[in-house]
Amino acid sequence: MHKLATLDYIVFFVYFLIVAGYGIWIYNRKTGHDGTIEGDSKDYFLAEGSLTWWAIGSSLIASNISAEQFVAMSGSGFKMGLAIAAYEWMAAVTLVIVAVFFIPVYLKNRIFTMPQFLHQRYNGTVAMIMAVFWLLLYIIVNLTSILYLGAIAASTVSGLNLNFCMYGMAFFAIIITLGGMKVIGFTDVIQVFFLIMGGLATTYLAINLVSTHYGTTGVFNGLHLMYSQANDHFHMILHRDNPSYIDLPGMTVLLGGLWIVNLNYWGCNQYITQRALGADLPTARSGILFAAFLKLLMPVIVVLPGIAAYILYKQNVFGSGEFLQGGELNPDRAYPVLLNILPVGLKGLSFAALTAAVVASLAGKANSIATIFTLDIYKKAINPNASEKTLVTTGKIAVVVAMLLGVVIAPHLGIDKKGGFTYIQEYTGFVSPGIFAMFILGFFWKKATSSAALFATIGGFLMSVVLKFLPGYANLSWLAPFGFAVPVNGVYEIPFLDRMGFVFVFCILGMVIISLIEHARGVKTNGLEIDSSMFRPNKTFTAGAVLILGVVVALYSIFW
Repeated sequence: MHKLATLDYIVFFVYFLIVAGYGIWIYNRKTGHDGTIEGDSKDYFLAEGSLTWWAIGSSLIASNISAEQFVAMSGSGFKMGLAIAAYEWMAAVTLVIVAVFFIPVYLKNRIFTMPQFLHQRYNGTVAMIMAVFWLLLYIIVNLTSILYLGAIAASTVSGLNLNFCMYGMAFFAIIITLGGMKVIGFTDVIQVFFLIMGGLATTYLAINLVSTHYGTTGVFNGLHLMYSQANDHFHMILHRDNPSYIDLPGMTVLLGGLWIVNLNYWGCNQYITQRALGADLPTARSGILFAAFLKLLMPVIVVLPGIAAYILYKQNVFGSGEFLQGGELNPDRAYPVLLNILPVGLKGLSFAALTAAVVASLAGKANSIATIFTLDIYKKAINPNASEKTLVTTGKIAVVVAMLLGVVIAPHLGIDKKGGFTYIQEYTGFVSPGIFAMFILGFFWKKATSSAALFATIGGFLMSVVLKFLPGYANLSWLAPFGFAVPVNGVYEIPFLDRMGFVFVFCILGMVIISLIEHARGVKTNGLEIDSSMFRPNKTFTAGAVLILGVVVALYSIFW
């Protein structure tokens, strides 16, 4: 039944009222109840000094988890199984690395935006090029995909019109975003609560459906049945003969490109790091560690339902057309199909969880767009003498404009045909190796020059394009014995993550060579202020980090 019952709507509106009411309360506290005190731009964009560790951690997860996880990652669970959880579990380890090595550099050098880092470390040209690029990427790729995929999922579950869902989510996100980062950060705590509770409820029902179908009851029996009925879906490292090897090429998830994806996303991404840049170091680290623990839980919410849906699909539990789109099997239908069989009330809670994930991501993305535009483009290139009030107003206008552009552009990009997760990874993957190379050498190697940074940005993108289309012009079968090429429709292609690894190495080598040549010619560079003592975490953080690493090692050992 593809619609919500009255009780479902009641549950959903209770969620809406709680989030909106709490957001208004936080905003009124910030503005002194009469709305006349706006605060400065750093308070608006970063909530400087006001976010607690649990708000930072919750906001990180709420901003990260969206329709591409709920819908596309569940679809990947349906298609390839637990292996897709590598993105989540490796992210937990990555967050520990970012907390120890990246965040101290940002905070020590008073860096609040990623273009500001590039300006401070390299020069204004590199910073402005990347500021414009990030704006385009965030609006055209990220904002549109979150908005459109979320609307498709919401429409599928509720039976409401697709455009109505898209406009409704955009409006909800604008209301939250206009309150600034403090409102976003604290309302994200509620969003994460609904996200996790609704997600776990869906997982519980999905696993219970499996056990019921086989004549037993209980979650543990269901998990045992899932493991026995779809054992091939419970391996973290895929073999070369697996059809999904092109997406997750074996040991690359542990030793190659997946590290670039995660370190670039969690450590060099305004959308993510912004949550921690307004806090002191201990608070920022604690918040990131909390997010890492939540990351360990995410595959339970977004991957296990996909595997359960796969088993039920193989057993013909669902109607023959439920998983079809255009006459072909579409794994991304797994999560919406599961939501449609939930009982009344619980379906409303799960619908609220899905909406919470989408709206929180939209709000976080819109705030980052506004921050980069206002502080790195408007203030530096358009109106250098702008007052704090003007900057905040400009940021609010940027939020509305960005969301309107997203609503207009999203339906015309074919996002639903590519698959959300693939869509985002495909387009960001062309530039992330070069960006990460530019950041990592900028952090820890004082000789890296601005020319080398431009080479990584432009040269990395060009090499990514070459490697993407090279299989159409050259036979790469000689790479197959090494696992770096896979036959796809008769053509040997380089897996996406391996391609990123090759480009990253190319960018690093190029940057080192160019920097050494320029250094020999007397070119000066702007090194960052770094003190080895700032990389030493406290005992509580260390204990939590060791626990996270231990859990990830155990998970890989069990499900290798």
